[in-house]
Amino acid sequence: MKSQSSTLLAEVRTFRQNHPEVRYVDLIALDIPGHFYGKRYPVEMLEKVAAGSPLKLPQNAVLLGAQGGLFKIGDYCFHDGDPDANRRLVPGTLKPVSWEAQPLGQMLITSDGTEAPIEFEPREVLAKVLERLQHKGIHPVVAFELEFYLLDKKLDDGLPQFARDPLSDDADDQPNLHIERLSRFSEVLDDMAQTAQAQGIDITVITAELGPGQFEINFGHCDDGLRAADWAALFCRSTRGVALKHGYRASFMAKPYLQFPGSGMHVHVSLYDGAGNNLLAAHQQQPLRHAVAGCLQLLPHCMPIFSPNHNAFRRLGGTVNAATRASWGFEDRDACVRIPESDPRNLRIEHRLASADANPYLVLAAILAGLEHGLEAGQEPIAPLNEDRNSGADFPLEMLDAVRAMQHQAVVRDKLGAEFIDVYCENKRQDHLAFQQEINAREYRWFL
Repeated sequence: MKSQSSTLLAEVRTFRQNHPEVRYVDLIALDIPGHFYGKRYPVEMLEKVAAGSPLKLPQNAVLLGAQGGLFKIGDYCFHDGDPDANRRLVPGTLKPVSWEAQPLGQMLITSDGTEAPIEFEPREVLAKVLERLQHKGIHPVVAFELEFYLLDKKLDDGLPQFARDPLSDDADDQPNLHIERLSRFSEVLDDMAQTAQAQGIDITVITAELGPGQFEINFGHCDDGLRAADWAALFCRSTRGVALKHGYRASFMAKPYLQFPGSGMHVHVSLYDGAGNNLLAAHQQQPLRHAVAGCLQLLPHCMPIFSPNHNAFRRLGGTVNAATRASWGFEDRDACVRIPESDPRNLRIEHRLASADANPYLVLAAILAGLEHGLEAGQEPIAPLNEDRNSGADFPLEMLDAVRAMQHQAVVRDKLGAEFIDVYCENKRQDHLAFQQEINAREYRWFL
């Protein structure tokens, strides 16, 4: 603990020396729906926290709904006195914020690694999965890919508008994959990439996607699963901020346009032993097949994680590369679990089902739990799509069905934690019911 405090203290002091204009630092963490919460600390107080002073925030901040409200979940929120819980600073994440009007810093905080971690905190859920794998001699290497839409900053009666092409000032309303779109929006895209890199995020490939104003950013492969998920979470925050600075909105909403492709979160995962050998490639890739089988078996029971809201379920089916059944295949983007072509050293799975607005900590935790379960069970998967285009297992396509499928599944409860599963399912159930408590114009038009 003393060693960590000295490291953190050195990090804060170095930051203050390099950024004397910064007076405040946002201490932030991701809640269950995938939004950041936290506090804005004077930088001199941050130095005291780094030296060992307590850092406490309300435990129930993790339980906020999609709109920020609290739901009654067991004894939490309304019958527990709303207690504080300890957090800690995440080393290496103190960075300047360049998209705000005033000089500012930000730093991740978490309850994992404290004396009493919050069992339903997303980062803690992933930390437990990674710790269990490490004890088994399994070391994941992870890379996220995130799709998002650029939209006009102004909404039209609450509805999104296409981003304006900076060269022509026309709406970028033509879906395509043309490289010229990267040039036309290069100013904002370059700023997004540079800002992400300043946050310590390893940005690699930028792609113009099929939807109008849609892009994809790839991150480097990382041998620290928590850091890989940190990158995905921080990228969403910085990208939204940079877009607003340039007169756009950046949205990771799963399906902003019904007629165009949705935005996904693709996760590449390799598994290595302590000597650096790829576990999936051993014994003529038999462990790969077992891992795929485990992923597909748990996938129908993890849908509230992969599709965390009503809109996310709209993304599934009806457009390109969005599966409606649990499936797998070699070099097949219609599959939920794709096996990219690679040499044995880099053999991996690409999990393609999650929406871009899913919680990256929970998505990775669910994927790793499926891989772990598959390696333990040693079962053969269903036929790949390359052999049978109709191969696949059904999964829920509506939130309440998905919650029921998740809550009482024994393996999921064991791998991700029973307390987390109960809290998460009730959070999603209440969020979904709250979403239904509004009559929209279409409903009046159809039934009035």
